[in-house]
Amino acid sequence: MDIPPDFSPLARTSPVLDLLGPIHAKGQGAELVIGLRVEAKHCNARGTIHGGILATLADVALGYATAFSADPPIPLVTASLTLDFTGTAKIGDWIETSVDVQKKGARLAFANGFIHVGTERIVRASAVFAVAGAAT
Repeated sequence: MDIPPDFSPLARTSPVLDLLGPIHAKGQGAELVIGLRVEAKHCNARGTIHGGILATLADVALGYATAFSADPPIPLVTASLTLDFTGTAKIGDWIETSVDVQKKGARLAFANGFIHVGTERIVRASAVFAVAGAAT
């Protein structure tokens, strides 16, 4: 399936992202946008994207954008992830993320974001990340 021309394969991947992919990205740091073309393997029995896939994309987008908004990148671990599902996507839809890094502290970092299908927001997400190795 076609991928928007300004996107390329996500450079930082993992075994779980390899299972979900191909996942694409554009931008970097706080401007990172992650995109995915919805396939049958991403869908529930109703033929729409599964909430767990959306949660995974939100977690990755929020975490990567926040971590890589600093140089050197901040080692983050998800402490809390909250999602509100306001719509859905179907096979063939292109979905992409947008992230707003709220705060990066010595112990915690905060970010909010959305997952969109076109101009429609289908997920609102918020995350709190613990800085790995930070003194408690």
